[in-house]
Amino acid sequence: MLPFAFAALLQTATLVPADSGEGHLANIRQLTFGGQNAEAYFSRSGRQLIFQRQEGDTGCDKQYVMNIDGTGLHRVSSPAGRTTCGYFFDHDRRIFYASTVHLGPACPPRPDYSLGYVWALYDYDIYVADSSGRAARRLTTNPGYDAEGTLSPNGKTIVFTSLRDGDLDIYTMRVDGTHVRRLTHTLGYDGGPFFSPDGKHIVYRAWHPPTTQDSADYVALIQKNLVRPTRMEIWVMDADGRHQRQVTNIGGANFAPYFHPDGRRIIFASNHQNPRSRNFDLYLVNLDGTGLEQVTTNAEFDAFPMFSPDGRRLVWASNRHGKVPGETNIFVADWVERP
Repeated sequence: MLPFAFAALLQTATLVPADSGEGHLANIRQLTFGGQNAEAYFSRSGRQLIFQRQEGDTGCDKQYVMNIDGTGLHRVSSPAGRTTCGYFFDHDRRIFYASTVHLGPACPPRPDYSLGYVWALYDYDIYVADSSGRAARRLTTNPGYDAEGTLSPNGKTIVFTSLRDGDLDIYTMRVDGTHVRRLTHTLGYDGGPFFSPDGKHIVYRAWHPPTTQDSADYVALIQKNLVRPTRMEIWVMDADGRHQRQVTNIGGANFAPYFHPDGRRIIFASNHQNPRSRNFDLYLVNLDGTGLEQVTTNAEFDAFPMFSPDGRRLVWASNRHGKVPGETNIFVADWVERP
């Protein structure tokens, strides 16, 4: 691995106002300022965040860590390749993330948008390293997409998304990479999994083609290592893959689900009010699909929510208060259960 470059935070965390109707959010602090910053996830201690950040004009995400007040920003992945989906484990002594570094130093090209809005399924593998990012080693060696990894509450199991069997499905494995088990088998995109607080359930996003033509279109894109994420709903299953059931049926793209600390609700991002829009907001919903409640109301993109381990804070990524249109930054707020 090449030597690490450590970045200095140019601006300290800043208090920003909540928008009208955002009663669940108090003392909102903006932690990053400029560029593209997303998928910020808490350490087990709740004192740090690991997230992906684009460096310069390369459009290539690297993994960074910062303190919960925005200080101490530094890179923890190699300057080579592209990364996504970082996570702390081993009592915050180590991290894992997905990377293309095994393919070489170059940043993989962006997908061909002549096919519409698509996500590229890069040849990611999951890597583990110490908490500073050193001593990185490859945990998976599958030729194809292995990413979207998160950790079980007991710290023993990684749940992740993989294309290893020809479809985008959810798998689990031990933190040493052994005992890989496939949990989903229906044709379509099953991904973005997170465990419930008690470790008994997994929440995820999914789209299963409803028609023969939809199936053919989906498979054709998969063969090009692409997927179209414009239609997805929130699903839940038992931690062993049983009892898979759909939670939402509201249309649009519903993704980035995470369990509320009570284990009975899910927070997620959705553009269902205008599926052609980039205006995603955060919503809460009960496990049976009832009680849909809007959490954010900003006219820009809000997504990737995660509660702190003690349930007192919410972190998410948003385009609000950007210096330029489309800029995405990390925000954290105190959670108000009953506004």
